[in-house]
Amino acid sequence: MITAIVLVNADVDRIPEVAEAIAELEGVTEVYSVAGDADLIAMVRVAEHEQLNDVIAGRLNKVQGVIGTNTHIAFRTYSKHDLEAAFSLGLDGD
Repeated sequence: MITAIVLVNADVDRIPEVAEAIAELEGVTEVYSVAGDADLIAMVRVAEHEQLNDVIAGRLNKVQGVIGTNTHIAFRTYSKHDLEAAFSLGLDGD
């Protein structure tokens, strides 16, 4: 699974509509409305790198109200949930 974090700048008057439209795209698993340098953050999860182009450049960037994007590709996922699961399986080195 390949994960991309896409920072989205959107037309301020259309942020809720843009978020809903992006959330409906195949390959997009979550969309967050955020404060900071971006208006929205979309999590894209696909099986192959080629699919990133289809989802992000082919569809997400074309949603009406999207002004621009900045995409980050994740190399590895770390989460509290994953660590707790590993420790509960006895993988903590004991």
